[in-house]
Amino acid sequence: MNVERPERPTIAELREVTQPATIRGRRTAEHWTGDLYMRRVSPYLTRLLLRAGLSANAVTALMIVSGAASGFALLVPGLAGAVLAVALTQLQMLWDASDGEVARWRRTSSPLGIFLDRVGHYLAESLIPIALGVRAAGGLDDLSDGYGWTTLGALLAVVIVLNKSLNDMVHVSRAAAGLAKAPDDEATTAPRSGGLARLRRLARFLPFHRLYHSIELSLLVLVAAVVDVVIGDLTGTRVLLTVLLPAALLAVAGHFLAIVSSSRLRP
Repeated sequence: MNVERPERPTIAELREVTQPATIRGRRTAEHWTGDLYMRRVSPYLTRLLLRAGLSANAVTALMIVSGAASGFALLVPGLAGAVLAVALTQLQMLWDASDGEVARWRRTSSPLGIFLDRVGHYLAESLIPIALGVRAAGGLDDLSDGYGWTTLGALLAVVIVLNKSLNDMVHVSRAAAGLAKAPDDEATTAPRSGGLARLRRLARFLPFHRLYHSIELSLLVLVAAVVDVVIGDLTGTRVLLTVLLPAALLAVAGHFLAIVSSSRLRP
């Protein structure tokens, strides 16, 4: 039985309904910023969005725009572009927290909302590395001598998208086989091989596979931009791009092995 919810909820009411343990306790879906500060701030934004009458999908559209803008922001040279990108990825995550809260409060969660959410994350996390390649090449006005750097940026974008898509491939494969969605718990996701399980535990102490989320990427670009300013050239940005690509390839390989060696693709 659906209990009627107030049109002007309190923050406590919003937290109770929109941030249940099933959301806050998710093993992989909750970004570290959620636990640290986003979920503390998001109910205040969610309350404003509810009062403004915005739908959950409209909020997700704002998330998509903010995420895409973070990539284009990096085309602004120097520190200004990097700082703007960091601000936009933070805003993207705030919209991302609030769109689900609006949907849960209004009971309007839908496959379309999930699809739009995926579009937003894929778009941001492919545009940022492409823009990083442009920055490493010297910017849009100096690409003639920097096609190698832009190519590396494009390759990094492809690898990041491939890594992100592996989890979606699991859900698609299970659905095509007529299986229910795999539980997101340790028993299901842990590799059955002892060696891979040890490597997975080691990755928790060196979580380089998490560097490819828009938040982490933008922060790394900002650090590289600071190094560029201190040194006086593009060394920081170019070193970052050079390191990220092989690390991303390693992350994809590890992610693939972790999936096929776990119970995620088994009935």
